[in-house]
Amino acid sequence: MAVTTAGNEVVLKDGHGRLLRLSLKELLFSDRAAISPDGPGPAADDEGEIASVVLGQLDAEERQKVLERAGHVREVLTGYRSGSRELAADDEPKAAYVTAVPMEARKAAKAAELGVTARTIERWVAGFLQHGEAGLAPGRTRSERSQSSVDDRWVETAVEVMVEHADQSRPSRTMVIERTRARVIARFGEGVVPQPSRATAFRLMEELERRHPLFRLSTKRNRDIAGRPEGPYGKLRPTRPGEYLVMDSTRLDVFAFDPLTLKWVQAELSVGMDWYTRCITGIRLTPVSTRARIRS
Repeated sequence: MAVTTAGNEVVLKDGHGRLLRLSLKELLFSDRAAISPDGPGPAADDEGEIASVVLGQLDAEERQKVLERAGHVREVLTGYRSGSRELAADDEPKAAYVTAVPMEARKAAKAAELGVTARTIERWVAGFLQHGEAGLAPGRTRSERSQSSVDDRWVETAVEVMVEHADQSRPSRTMVIERTRARVIARFGEGVVPQPSRATAFRLMEELERRHPLFRLSTKRNRDIAGRPEGPYGKLRPTRPGEYLVMDSTRLDVFAFDPLTLKWVQAELSVGMDWYTRCITGIRLTPVSTRARIRS
């Protein structure tokens, strides 16, 4: 991809080996090119967030840290911080990171260079290979590390206990943890499933709270959430930006003065969001009615 005076452009090679230069807009929306996704796009009931959402929540310092980590990971995998031989720096590839060196040795060299453990480098590489740069975001790495340290059977039992309390009075985290420990022992036997430490169990409760609200909301709200249908009403799995536009309107506690009728009218806010990128593409304030078209 290249940035030109006409906007972002990409260079492609067609099935006959010919090179084509297309603008990004033409690539996404014209009939000259078609996107063949490797898998389904994001859906409303996905547990994780897409990369644009994860990276968009980072501040400038966190974003810079992610970019630096990505460069180190690419150097471990390919020998080049950019990931490409064509964009190699003058001193690349370094002797410790040439592809002829075993992967474990490259990870060890990078750990020594940065002053971190080899396990940290392995976690960065695994996150990068699975999620790209978004896999190196601070929030994602912390969440994956804490969940991976707890036995899946313990986590499933904890979720089971939390769901059971959804329509009852709100329990404490300590109560859920103690009941989970007792049920795990009764179900699998003493010492079969490793019991997490108290601090780890509390961190896990915070992560599970995002999926099964129980501790922070009111009991009535938790009952309403628990009473929802298990399956979604419908799924939109976009494969490219611009494929689906999600729109919604809400009436505001704001009034505007109509210069024609000289009356105060209530305003309504209408918003359009691209479902793939989660970006707001259109917004308009109208007098009550939403029949007016939203302009981007």
